[in-house]
Amino acid sequence: MEENKSFVVVEKNTLTAKEIKAQVNLIQSVMEAVMKNNVHYGKVPGCGDKPTLLKPGAEKIMATFMLAADPTIEDLSTEDVIRYRLTVKMLTRDGHFLGAGVGECSSEEEKYHWRKVVCDEEFNATPEDRRREKWSKDYKTGKPFTTKQIMTNKADIANTILKMAKKRGLVDGVLTVTAASDIFAQDLEDMPAEILPEVPNGKPSVEIPKEKVTSPAPANKANNPISEPQCGRLHAIAKSKGYSNEDVHDYLVENYGIESSKEIEREHYEDIVSIFQIPKVKDE
Repeated sequence: MEENKSFVVVEKNTLTAKEIKAQVNLIQSVMEAVMKNNVHYGKVPGCGDKPTLLKPGAEKIMATFMLAADPTIEDLSTEDVIRYRLTVKMLTRDGHFLGAGVGECSSEEEKYHWRKVVCDEEFNATPEDRRREKWSKDYKTGKPFTTKQIMTNKADIANTILKMAKKRGLVDGVLTVTAASDIFAQDLEDMPAEILPEVPNGKPSVEIPKEKVTSPAPANKANNPISEPQCGRLHAIAKSKGYSNEDVHDYLVENYGIESSKEIEREHYEDIVSIFQIPKVKDE
């Protein structure tokens, strides 16, 4: 096999226009041949043509260019907040430093600071300073509704916060050193729906796919979680396609802000199952 020429950057000061074009073409070829939508990347309609690069996609690009990641963790936590910043150095297989990405995550972020209640009894039993009713807007109908939420236990999500910071730093590093920003955007999947751009008439300019956001039940309806057999079916399907329980957990945290498959709303169940019906692509 011909030696990978993408690393001429560490042997000489500049790349030719032809070499830069070849590098971009290589990423596009890998994206077309190996990557899958909603697994390695995902598009947010209304936010341009660039897809968002997800962690599995970043890892595929790393394998393509034979890159290694060397993360350094900064624990910025306080007594009340879990917070990590990761600087992820990107190295060649020979240990040459190419660049670095930075990612940070905090338990103060909306989707980690609060969670939906299991039932009204849990809400009523929670101290008033640790509970709230959050107003949201149904982007299909434009009608407002409220959702009962309580604060999360920070210790329970510390590992999730660390993993998210690492993911953000890794993706940033890959985009930086491979010049893949021309092809991919970053962090759109991490943006809460409430702060996505809106047009003057009040309608959102971004329609988020169902698998990218949790739509809480309206205030006049009880939460409608899936059943135990449905949980079992989801994990059985995921396992048959090569996913671990941790893969399922991380997907639910990153895309729905929930910690357990038992918290999945019935209306989102089939959308989530369809994601894990796509076979996991294993690194060779």
